[in-house]
Amino acid sequence: MSEPWTLVCATAELLPGEMHVAFDEVTGAPIVVFNLDGELYALEDRCSHAEFELSAAGTFDTQAGSIECMLHGARFDIRTGTPLCGPAYAPVPRFPVKVEHGGVWVRDDRD
Repeated sequence: MSEPWTLVCATAELLPGEMHVAFDEVTGAPIVVFNLDGELYALEDRCSHAEFELSAAGTFDTQAGSIECMLHGARFDIRTGTPLCGPAYAPVPRFPVKVEHGGVWVRDDRD
């Protein structure tokens, strides 16, 4: 399990409706952080269907709170990682996010 937190960006660099990618400092896992109306959520930046980066031209729908993978159209709830439609049926791992010292921090807390 990754203990240290990874700095994603300054809070001013992640405005509502935006997303930002970081790599966990311990595990190297790609993590995408979303700002949905001031609430921050983090998911593994990898579609559970085709292991393609969700942030790579993926569509962040702020009305639905979802991200759509551009490769095959799978959509995921950014709050939970739950798939909302096929071809993905497995959830995307989600990670803790915190705001501290003017920055947005995440960590891969999987065992």
